[in-house]
Amino acid sequence: MNEYNGEIRKMMIILSKASIENVYAAFVLANGARMEGIEAEMFFTFFGLEALHNKKMEHLHVATVGNPAMHMPTMIGGLPGMEAFATYMMKKEMEKLDMPGVHEFIDILKASGVKLWACKLAMDMFHFTKEDMYPDLDGVLTVGDFYKQAQGLGTHMLFI
Repeated sequence: MNEYNGEIRKMMIILSKASIENVYAAFVLANGARMEGIEAEMFFTFFGLEALHNKKMEHLHVATVGNPAMHMPTMIGGLPGMEAFATYMMKKEMEKLDMPGVHEFIDILKASGVKLWACKLAMDMFHFTKEDMYPDLDGVLTVGDFYKQAQGLGTHMLFI
């Protein structure tokens, strides 16, 4: 009998927002799981789908309004140009660390074995088609189908 000793065997990462900081956090966690020999699957729902959308994935922004980590008043974060400036600065810092762009990072994740799933409800709600999305998408799933993917001992879910 294969006894379960509590180790993480699979990470199921749910991405619901496509701000740069959320997308890269999810990607780094999925990549880190694979580097540790842990299976990883990602479920892109609601605005998280933009990270997979062919025309939107390379145009993601930093969220400046309502983001307490920005350490600026909401009113300043909402000023014209602030989001673009914060996005520019974030991308500049990421380049210094040799972080890949969104499309390239997704290619890396796929090459390492990460499965990518789009949420059917969100796809229907935003009128996206599979052709709109990253070409090597593993499929479009209902939430119930995603939960079935998560079956098994040692599976952990993370919502971002």
